[in-house]
This record gives sequence, structure tokens and C-alpha cells, in this order.
Amino acid sequence: MNRYKYLEPHEIEELLSNYLINSWSYSKVRTFASNEKDFERKYIYGEDSKRSSTTIAGEAYHKALDIYFSGLRESGHTYDITDLEAAAYEYIEMISPNTWKIQKTTPTIQECIINATKTVNQLLGNFLKDVGTYTDNLEAIICTEQRLVTWVQINGVDIPMPLHAVIDMVIKTKDGKNVIIDHKSKKAFTDDNEIRFSIGKQAITYVLAWEVETGEQIDEVWFVENKAPKNKDNSPQLICHKVLLDSGTRRLYEALLYEPLRRMLEAVSDPDYVYLLNDNDNLTDKAELYEFWAKTMIAEIDEFNVKNDKKPLVEARLRKIRDASLSTVSPNVIKNFRKYSEQFIPFDLSNKDMTNQEKIEHVLRSFNLMAKVQHTFEGYSSTSYLLEVGAGVSVSSITKYKLDIANALDVSNVRIQKDLFVYEGKSYLAIESVRKSAGTLFWDARLKNKSKIPLGIDNFQQTVFWDIENHSTPHMLVCGATGSGKSVFLRSIIEYANLEGFDEIFIFDPKYEFNNFSNVITTVVNDIEEIETQMGLLVLDMEQRVKSGTTKKTLVVFDEFADAVANSRKGNELNNYSDQITGYYKTGLPKTKRVVSSVDKSLEENLRILLQKGRSSGFRIIAATQRASTKVITGDAKVNFPVQVCFRVPKDIDSIVVIDEPGAEALNGRGDGLIKSPEYLGIVRFQAFYKS
Repeated sequence: MNRYKYLEPHEIEELLSNYLINSWSYSKVRTFASNEKDFERKYIYGEDSKRSSTTIAGEAYHKALDIYFSGLRESGHTYDITDLEAAAYEYIEMISPNTWKIQKTTPTIQECIINATKTVNQLLGNFLKDVGTYTDNLEAIICTEQRLVTWVQINGVDIPMPLHAVIDMVIKTKDGKNVIIDHKSKKAFTDDNEIRFSIGKQAITYVLAWEVETGEQIDEVWFVENKAPKNKDNSPQLICHKVLLDSGTRRLYEALLYEPLRRMLEAVSDPDYVYLLNDNDNLTDKAELYEFWAKTMIAEIDEFNVKNDKKPLVEARLRKIRDASLSTVSPNVIKNFRKYSEQFIPFDLSNKDMTNQEKIEHVLRSFNLMAKVQHTFEGYSSTSYLLEVGAGVSVSSITKYKLDIANALDVSNVRIQKDLFVYEGKSYLAIESVRKSAGTLFWDARLKNKSKIPLGIDNFQQTVFWDIENHSTPHMLVCGATGSGKSVFLRSIIEYANLEGFDEIFIFDPKYEFNNFSNVITTVVNDIEEIETQMGLLVLDMEQRVKSGTTKKTLVVFDEFADAVANSRKGNELNNYSDQITGYYKTGLPKTKRVVSSVDKSLEENLRILLQKGRSSGFRIIAATQRASTKVITGDAKVNFPVQVCFRVPKDIDSIVVIDEPGAEALNGRGDGLIKSPEYLGIVRFQAFYKS
């Protein structure tokens, strides 16, 4: 048993502070053994390579197989090709544009997506056709996608760093063996001779992690290869390579693994270690490695993605490298070398010595689209570029290359406005890109303008308002995923509402996030039944105001209204009637009818009534939700919310549901939002105020 496992947390922290990394894995050892410079770039400086469409397809294939075998393990249910394809497509859709590697065969992001989709379709078809490779001897599935962090011994030595391992699947076979299975997607099957020597180290890594963590012995490790291209001889597309683990084989594979692991640990424990670049490594992009090597000679620590706890070590190392380099080589020579290296990094503008404006123009020119960035406006969390489109260039043809623009800017996505933007009397195509936040936009009471409640600041430094006295904008719908800034946005509005002089404020808060707002004019209701009752009472109050001709300024903030409506009483649960005498029969017996009061209507119906009839009597309603579903935000519901605000959501379809066009999926989060309102032409991007 590894003795380091029994250290106290502060002792582990002190131990790992002597290393440039905090854990080891088989992929780290393999990378170090094949190309030390690539290891340094990825695992010390945090600079990942872009991933090809076939690599992404392999990851999507793994995702689909996890769903297939999880369903088989939990309920015996097997998913069909449609279910698996849907899971794979969803994974591919979530890949950021700046993650894809542009190549000659896939020169655009869209073609990368198409190729990845085509490849994963082939892989999934092969899998279902030859699924017996997995299931013919299957007795039970023990786990899928198991992530392990544990301390192990290798070759009798306690490794002074935890092992991270992700095991695709563990099964029990019909003949009683415990087997680890690793899924692999391939363009061509691995040669048998290569398999014998290459997979043993990976196999023993998984085995040690599992056995130490669970105490259960593994008998075999299977590597199941799925070759996407169709075999001409119609032979199976899935091949299973089995590693049998007797005592001698275990000792051999541990010895083979220990040597590169020991060398890697020695390297990361020495801040002055020089990581060599292997020019014979055909699996890495040498131009990227040489560009990185030159970057370490002149760049500061903040230009890399180094983990915070490792920054002091890496910064000291970087300083030594820079001082030694600049004492012998001119900085201009290093910069020119970087530019020379960059010339051989195909179709990747993210690290070129170009302005963002030049990158946008360059990408479009590469697709024979002439456009010029004439104006740039820096917002708090995004930048707007106004493009003057050349004569004869279709504006719609530019929008289909938005992922390629995002790739060039090295951001997750960009938003291209649906309508042209008019600035100083001229029309432009507006492209919005996320940027590192320029600071926090704090709530400011001085920005309130009469009946206009400030919502935030747009990219042109103009305040975005919600005019509560404008009868065309009485109610607001707010949507946004967790972390998008929705709750802070609501807090800001409530604070401004207090300044505006509302007579009463009701906050329906099923998640207990606004309890600190209770005061003389503010009522916070949390329990679902109390919310139902209070909503009914508001409808009664509204009806009384209409009858008496009186008005009163009432703000209703309904957070997570979709969940509340879903959990509220419906149908027979609301059968609370009162009998009213409406006349007499001939016999003298009273004639009655059953009347349902507004208190006994469903929460959804009372909300609809208040939205439709409450505006004239002083009601203003904000309804917020995380769920951008057409079942919740129906067309009829949106009619009652003229003002629609959408913060970051997971998918473009969610954005379309809320504001009728995509774009919210490309937002930065933390208050970066889009607003659609009759008061503004088109959809406006803004940064919401922060109010704790």
C-alpha cells in the first residue's frame, strides 16, 4: 500500500508543491516518453492543441457508448442508433469553434463538424452491427466512465503523486472474470506486433487504479477497436485485443511503465529541467511546438494557462529561461523565429501577430468575401466589430462562417446580429465577440431616469432601460442558465424598484434566494402553496382595482416560475367550490350553481390573467426561469411579455425560444445578456449591473 495515501491534506499539499504537476496519468507518461516538449506545453503550461474532426468524433463515440452501456447496466434497456446519434451530435454541437483543428481536408469549422458527424455515424453503425464483441460473454456491467484518483505502487515503489484514471467500462464475464474495457476509434486497426508492446502499460495503469481503489482483482483488459472505414472483405469492424494478467505479465508491464514514469517524475521535480523536442514524433505539430518553445523565451506567465498553485514554480522557471535566452539571442531574432514557425501552423490565426480586426478580415478573404472592420467598440464583457461589406458580397454568406471567425479570434463563439446596425447614418454588419471582463459594472442609483429602470450598459456605453410607465412594455421575461447572471440581474431591478416608489413588491422565490428583501413594502413568498394563494389574492386585488377604477404600482418578481407552475396544483386538486343561490325551482327549492374563485384557479391560469389584465391597474411582472422550453415559454405566453431578456443558455435553440433568434448560447455569462423590447430596434447586447 502506498504510504503517501495516509498523509494529512496539508502534508499532501506540501509534497505536491515540489512538483510542476499535481497528478500523473497514463496519457501524461505516454506524452512525456514520446515528446517531452509536447508534455511541457500541455501539462505544465496548459496549452492544449486543437483537435481534429476525427478526434472529436472519437470523443462523441465514447459519449454515446457511455449512454448505451449505462442504460444496459441500470435497466437492461438498449438504445437504438437514433438515440446514440442524438447523444453524439449533442456532444459535437457543444465543442467550441476555437477547439477544432482546421486542416486542408476540413478548411472550415462547418466542414469539421460535417466530417466529425459522418465519422461518428460510421462508428456507431459499426458498433451496433458488431455489438456482440462486447455482449457475447457479458454477465454484468459493473460501471461505466469511472473516474479514479488514487495512490499506487509500481514496481514495488510508492509513487509520490496521485494517479488519475478514467476507465471506460468494467464488466464481469459469464466465466466469472473481471474485465476492464477501453473503447478505441480508429482509421485503421493497430498492427498485432505493435499491440503486444504498446497496450500493456496502459492496461496495467487502469488495473492498478481499479484494484487499489476497490480491492477487486482484474483478470483481463480488453481494448476494443472500432475502425470507421468499411472493410472491403466485410469482416467485423470491431476487434478486441485482450491483455491477460498473470503474475509474470503484471511484473513485466509494471517494469515497462515504471521507467518512463520515473523519468517524468524526476523532470517535474526539477524546475530547471530542459524538455527535449522530438523532431521524429509524427503525432504532434512541430510548428506548434517550435512556436511554443520560442514563446517561453520571451512571454510572461500570464500568457499561459498555468494553474494558480503552480504559478510561482513555473514563473521562476520561465524567468530563468528568458534571462538565459535573451543573454545570448536577440529578442527580435526570437520574435522572427516565432513568426516563421507560425507560417507553418495551417489555418490557425489564434496565435498570429495580427489584430482581431485583421483576423476577421483575413478569414473572410480566405472564403473570397471582401469586408472591412470599420469600427470597434469595447463593452464590459464583449466587443462589437462593425463590418463594411464589399460590393457584391451577400451578407448572409458571411453569417455561415461565424464559427470560423470565432476560431480565428480564439473564442468559444461569436454572435452576428440578424439585422444591420446603423451607425453615424451608415449600415454595418455587427459581429460580437466575448472578451475577458474589463471589470465589474456596479449598480449605481444615479442612473435611474424617472420611470425608466436601468438594466445595464450596452457595448456603445448607452444605458439600457425598462420603462415601467410605457404601456407597450409592462412585463418582462428573463431566462438564463446557472451562472449566467439572472439572479443578480433581478436583485438590481428590485433595488431600482425600491427607489422608483412602488407601493408594493411581491417576490415569489421558490429557491429562497431573495429572503433578505423583506421590508415594509416587499413581501417574499417561498412555499409553493403560499405562492398559489398569494397569486390568487393578487388577481382578486386586480379585479377590485378594475371595478373601482383605482390603480396602485405593484411589482411582481416570479423567480423560477416554470418550476413553480410545474409543481403547483392542477385539475382535481383544485376542486374547491362554493355554492351560490341563483334562483328558485317551482317547488320552492333554491337553485344553485358551483362557482370557482380566483384563489382556486391554477397558478398558471392566475398568472396569465394577471399578465393580460393587470397592466392597466398598475401591475408590472417579471417572470424568470432557467428552462427555455417551448412547453414553458409558449407563443401565447411570450405575447404577454413584450420585454424579453436572455442571458447565456446552453444551445442556440434555447435562445430562439426566448428571443426568436440564436445568439444567447455565445454569451460570456456573469450578466452578459441580450434584450428584445419594443423600445429598441433589433436585439441589444448589454452588460447587467452587479448588485450583491
